[in-house]
Amino acid sequence: MATILLPGQPGRFPNYERALQRAGLSIGHALEDCDALLLPGGGDVAPWRTGAAEGLARGVDEARDALELELTAQFLALGRPILGVCRGMQVLDTALGGTLLQHIEGHQAIDGVDGRHASSALPGSRAARLYGTSFTINSAHHQAVDRLGQGLRAVQWSPEGIIESMEHETLPVWGVQWHPERLELPDGQKIYDLFGEEVEKYLREK
Repeated sequence: MATILLPGQPGRFPNYERALQRAGLSIGHALEDCDALLLPGGGDVAPWRTGAAEGLARGVDEARDALELELTAQFLALGRPILGVCRGMQVLDTALGGTLLQHIEGHQAIDGVDGRHASSALPGSRAARLYGTSFTINSAHHQAVDRLGQGLRAVQWSPEGIIESMEHETLPVWGVQWHPERLELPDGQKIYDLFGEEVEKYLREK
């Protein structure tokens, strides 16, 4: 069984833990024991890490930034699979030299309930293979990827052009700006199932 590194103390991210377990994956907390990395959602990346002005960031955790960026760099160097979700996609972009939009409107959760909006996906992308080229997603963020990091390409967008998913051109590395672990329609579990399949493929071929 493949083991996924989920940063943080056990039980901190129960939605992600359940999604990984449903995908037939085990969860680890140390690089040397893990085959792939899942970067979960959360607060904003510290603005200084992408050269942005201070003042708009929410819930910054400098220690978490440092840990997740270091883990991302290590997994990238090893060529191991990585999936970034919401904040995790932003961490991945930051690790590869990208920048972030510090605030956007219309994508936040309201009273703890995710927003929902349409999206379009590039034919042949992971998102399009799972859900087609046009489908509704959930949304709970106020920052987003701006300039893509090295080797990344955008493959899914909101109606106003916010990047909702990105993929690395050569590595088994990708991210979604939305929250599949709590999306029922369409079935967000398919994202984690596909991640599991890619990790198993990586292990067979390495």
